[in-house]
Amino acid sequence: MMTVVEKLAVEQALELIDRVVAASQADGVFVSIEGGEEALSRFAGNQITQNVNQSRFALAITSYFGAGHATASTSETDLEAIEATVRCSEALARIAPADPEAVALLAPQSYDARQAGFDEATAHTSPLVRSEIIQGLCAQAEAAKVTVAGTLGSESRLRAVGNSLGLRAAARTTTARFGLTARIEDGSSWGERTGWQFDGLRCAELAGELIERAAHSRNPRSIAPGTYPVVLHPAAFAELLSWVGGNFDARAADEGRSFLSGPAGGNRIGETLFSPLVQLVRDPAHPLLCAPPFQADGLPNTCLEIVKDGIPQTLSYSRYWAQKQGVPATGAFTPLAMAGGQASLEALVAGMERGVLIHRAWYVRSINQRELSVTGMTRDGTFWIEDGRIAYPIKNLRFNQSLPQLLRTIEALGEVERHGALVVPAVRASSFQFSSVTDSI
Repeated sequence: MMTVVEKLAVEQALELIDRVVAASQADGVFVSIEGGEEALSRFAGNQITQNVNQSRFALAITSYFGAGHATASTSETDLEAIEATVRCSEALARIAPADPEAVALLAPQSYDARQAGFDEATAHTSPLVRSEIIQGLCAQAEAAKVTVAGTLGSESRLRAVGNSLGLRAAARTTTARFGLTARIEDGSSWGERTGWQFDGLRCAELAGELIERAAHSRNPRSIAPGTYPVVLHPAAFAELLSWVGGNFDARAADEGRSFLSGPAGGNRIGETLFSPLVQLVRDPAHPLLCAPPFQADGLPNTCLEIVKDGIPQTLSYSRYWAQKQGVPATGAFTPLAMAGGQASLEALVAGMERGVLIHRAWYVRSINQRELSVTGMTRDGTFWIEDGRIAYPIKNLRFNQSLPQLLRTIEALGEVERHGALVVPAVRASSFQFSSVTDSI
C-alpha cells in the first residue's frame, strides 16, 4: 500500500502536470516529470573516501502544432519558470518542420493496479548507515590483506507523465546498489548487486566472496586462444544479454538491419533460434525488479513473452512502427527477466569436463549489428575448469562472439540474480570464441 508521503509526492506531480496542460496553448501537449534523490558513498584503499547526495528535478514539455513538435525542459519548480518553459516549447514547435513519423497523443491508458517497488528505509538510508557497512567491509579486507574499492548507494525516484488528452501516470521507485573490486598482488575480483530494497544487498556476504576470489585469482596461467565451453556468472551473462534485448527492435528487423531480419525480408518471429532453455520475458512485476507499470511515453509496461523455448515470440514496436505495420505497440523491452534453474554456479562448473569460468565481461562493443556479434574482455577472476572443478586462474582473454550463437549453445541454467534492469541466471554454454590473451587484470 502507498504511504502518505508517497501519495503526496505522486499527487503533487500530477497536479503539476495539470497546471502545465491548463497553461498550454498548443494543439496538444505531453508532460514528463523526473525527480529524485541519489545518495552514494565511495571507498578505496580500504577506507571511505566520499559521501555525496544529489537531488534532481526535470520537467520536460513537448508542444504539438499539427505534425510539428518541440520539447523544452527546466529544472526549476517555481511557476514562473514553468510558464516560461511552456511558452518556449510552443515557440519552438510553431517553427519546427513537420515530423514524418509523428503519432497522435496517447489516449488515457489502463495500467496494472500493482505498485512499483518503493521502500521508505531505502529512500532515506543515511550516510552513517552506509559508512558502518563500508567500515565492516574494509575490516574484512584488511584481515585478509586484500585492498577493496567500490560504491554503496541508494536512490529514490519519481516519474510522472501526462498529456492534454487526459493521460496520467505516476510512480515512485527506490534502487539500492553495491559494487566492489578486490585486489591482491596480481589477483582481482569484482561483483555488484542491485535491488529495490537496501537490506537485500547482503553486502558483507558478497564482499567475503570477492575477497576470497581475488586471493584465488593470483598467479594466472596462460591458455591458448580458441573456442571453449564456458560457465558465465550472472554478472557476465547480464552484460551480454543486454545487447540481445536491445536488438529485438521490430523496425530494424523489418528493414534488414538485425539478426532477426528474415533472409527474404520480414522478420524471424516463430523460428527456433536459440536453445530451448532460453525463456525471456519483459517482466516489470518481477519481485526482484518491481518497475513502474508504465513506460516513459505513457504506454503500459505489461508482462510480455519475448522468447519461449528458444523461439522469438514478438518484437519491440514503437508507436510509429506499430502504426505503420498495423500491429499493437509494445514499447521498449525493459526490464527483462530470463528464467533460470536451481543449480548453483559450483554445480554448473561440476557438470563441465573442461572450459573457462567467466565472472565478468568487460568493455563489450559491437562488431557486426546485423549478426549481433560483439567483442570484449574477461576480467576480475577468470578460471580454467578441469574435471568438473576450478583448476587454476588464467590470464584474461579477448572474445569475439556471436550472441545468437551463444544463446543457441546454452546447455544448463543456474540461479538468477538481478543486475541493473535485468534478472538473469548463470549459464553453461558449449561454445565461446576467444581471440587473444590480454594484459588486463
